[in-house]
Amino acid sequence: MEQENKFNTESLVQGNQEQEINLLEMAAKLWSSRRIILKWVGIGIVIGLIVAFSIPKEYSSSVKLSPELSNSGSSGSGMSALASLAGINMNSGNSSDAVYPELYPDVVSSIPFTVSLLSVPVQTEDNKVITVQEFLEEETSAPWWSAILKLPFKAIGAVKGLFSESNEAESDTINAYNLTLEQYTLVKALSSRINADVDSKSLVVTISSMMQDPKVAAQLADTVTSRLQKYITSYRTEKARQDLYYAKKINEEARQAYYTAQKNYATASDRNQSLSSRAAAIAIERMQNEASLAFNLYNSTAQRVQIAEAKVQETTPVFAVVQPATVPVKAAKPSKVAILIGFVFLAFVASAAYILFLPGLKESIKSVAKNRTTLQLQD
Repeated sequence: MEQENKFNTESLVQGNQEQEINLLEMAAKLWSSRRIILKWVGIGIVIGLIVAFSIPKEYSSSVKLSPELSNSGSSGSGMSALASLAGINMNSGNSSDAVYPELYPDVVSSIPFTVSLLSVPVQTEDNKVITVQEFLEEETSAPWWSAILKLPFKAIGAVKGLFSESNEAESDTINAYNLTLEQYTLVKALSSRINADVDSKSLVVTISSMMQDPKVAAQLADTVTSRLQKYITSYRTEKARQDLYYAKKINEEARQAYYTAQKNYATASDRNQSLSSRAAAIAIERMQNEASLAFNLYNSTAQRVQIAEAKVQETTPVFAVVQPATVPVKAAKPSKVAILIGFVFLAFVASAAYILFLPGLKESIKSVAKNRTTLQLQD
């Protein structure tokens, strides 16, 4: 056992020594070929600078807001007391809010929401007022190599256009239900430039936009925030606004019925003022009772309208803007230093692989070729 342990330890020591010798040999090869490495690194620096300065600048602006969450449990306390005065029961059960903050990113990235942003007017840094769609199509640039990469697809599209006839007339308006390929590409390009993120703990919503103009980025972030607030407000108050519309409708009908009953009672009283018959007195009394009932109904529906108006105000959410949109001073992208470091690292790795592995690969290829020739000669 002792001899076996000694043999194992000696083999481990020899293996470590061989690894150290291999590493030293590799380091010596790299040092002896340092000029080649420096040339490759220089080429990487040049390519990195070209790439870094070819990518257009992108500016980011963000808005942080804290939405008010619906609490159906507490909403019935003050409103129920007011409604009980009119004999209305508002304790119809608790209802949860279906559009909670975790769904805000899905709302912002939806196609109808994005399409509605294309027609928003924005002012560029040059004080030029255009729509978001025009800014994306005319004022947004791409790196020079993207045009080269798109040439094959444009050629294929041009060839297809020669053999296909299209009778569809192009329209300036974009239908979110039926998008063309160009419109879908434009919508996806805008959707990739806006983002909504929700903090799972504090539920603070961060809405950000990325554009090639700092003023446009700030305006777009502010517009997305206001549109999202309107969407959430419209959803949260939809039921209350429908109730208000119905309350106003029945109130108007009760008002007309009350005015008609009051008019009939006044007319009958004037006509039968000099008569002392019992039938006339009963008819006048009946009309008076009808006018009183109509007034009570009209008064009840008027109170219902007031309660419905208060309900709309109560269900309207309040958004606390923690951080408003501001015009960015510095560009968020591209990071020229990171791009330069990345290309320098790739150039060093490529040059090291060329120095260490290419000679051995050539020798192995030559040996394989020699073996084949010898085998062929022997045959």
